[in-house]
Amino acid sequence: MKDDQIHRAVAILTEAVKSWVSPAVTIVATQDGDPFKVLVSCILSLRTRDQTTAEASARLFALADNPGKMALLDLQRIESAIYPVGFYRVKAEQILDISRILCEQYHGAVPDDLETLLTFRGVGRKTANLVLTLGFGKPGICVDIHVHRICNRWGYVTTKTPEQTEFALRKKLPAQYWIIINDLLVTFGQNQCTPVSPRCSTCPLYLLCDRVSVAKSR
Repeated sequence: MKDDQIHRAVAILTEAVKSWVSPAVTIVATQDGDPFKVLVSCILSLRTRDQTTAEASARLFALADNPGKMALLDLQRIESAIYPVGFYRVKAEQILDISRILCEQYHGAVPDDLETLLTFRGVGRKTANLVLTLGFGKPGICVDIHVHRICNRWGYVTTKTPEQTEFALRKKLPAQYWIIINDLLVTFGQNQCTPVSPRCSTCPLYLLCDRVSVAKSR
């Protein structure tokens, strides 16, 4: 994909994703835009299917929907609420720890800067950027495995890790697409541009894609 073709690609994707279900964290964000819920949902979503994430988030937020309430829950209750998300025991500890820190050091509010978010246990660049973009509407590029894979498959970037992809996109992706790129590509990656045997024959971006490293497709 040539650099100037990204505008056409985003326009096509914006229409295409309307027929697919949005990622679970995006749905949480659009419900009330609460940065704390975005943060917790993103933690739950790591290595977990979207439906499981959505159900676990709903159960947990029914018990506690802010850091103050969450900090008062015991660990076992959080574990029970979020099971069976991947690594649920570790995530329960992370959520409880972050909630207590938010109450003790940040007056119960989620910080809106990347570097502070990265100091929290279990929060990497993907999660921190997603909190900034979906929770605060601030510029950031959230790169998960879908964004990393698809941007390289397109030939838009040539990188080896999601972090490298984030920094490459910061240099070349037009600023107006920073916030939306994750939502578009996660939805696209789950439904069309799958990791194994992508659906190239019906892909609306077929003519723009370099199909890098695509050995088999449908």
